[in-house]
Amino acid sequence: MCERTYFMESEEESLRLDLKTDPETLKNRALWAGLEPGMRVADLGCGPGKTSYHLNRLVGPTGSVLGVDISPQRIDYARKHYADEGLDFFLGDIRRPLGQLGLFDFIWVRFVLEYYCSTSFSIVRNLSSSLKSGGILCLGDLDHNCLNHYGICPRLEKAVTGVVGVLRGKRDFDAYAGRKLYSYLFDLGYQDIRVDVSTHHLFYGKMGANDRFNWDKKLEVAARLSGYGFEEYEDGFEGFRREWTEFFNDPRRFTYTPIVSCRGRKP
Repeated sequence: MCERTYFMESEEESLRLDLKTDPETLKNRALWAGLEPGMRVADLGCGPGKTSYHLNRLVGPTGSVLGVDISPQRIDYARKHYADEGLDFFLGDIRRPLGQLGLFDFIWVRFVLEYYCSTSFSIVRNLSSSLKSGGILCLGDLDHNCLNHYGICPRLEKAVTGVVGVLRGKRDFDAYAGRKLYSYLFDLGYQDIRVDVSTHHLFYGKMGANDRFNWDKKLEVAARLSGYGFEEYEDGFEGFRREWTEFFNDPRRFTYTPIVSCRGRKP
């Protein structure tokens, strides 16, 4: 049975999520999806609030944004760091009915469904009920998450694949969430569906400090606590960590993850 806890949780998780969010990328993606001034927006799975803040800036003074997250730590961080006129945050579970929040013109869900492999479609169906007829639902998630690397040795590749496999079984993690999004909107009868596939976590040459922090935390939290045995290494996780760090510090290394963005209009 899958454990229903967020496996990336740590004291620095709000900061990690904040630093990895690029405002220009998310603003371009929101405009591509059809976000317009004056809309009432829900950012579901809002994390530390940075995305909600920039979406709020795009809808302007006549619009509003409500960020919803299941984590008290994330909501507290968002309220402290991203308070803004027209922006509010709500502690809630997007797997539950959201009727008390009212209806929205635009719903944004990004990097959330990958943590709910077995229930992702039911989550999308649930949150769809909070969208007005004619409103836009924009889903974004990664595909082949953490698994695309060149220059990686067979032992390290086996361990990385093993960690992802254990997280799928124990924590309901979906490394292939992105490829499912179009079908979700199609099956719910959405119209004017558009899909875009681009690169995320594209690394070659020297790596920046924020990206290094992000991947170090993935190693220290997700990999270390995954339950994978790291039998490939005599000293277990520490051997894996050492070899992974050497690989990632090599400017010859090439790694990337596809991100699939999908938007549709509710009939």
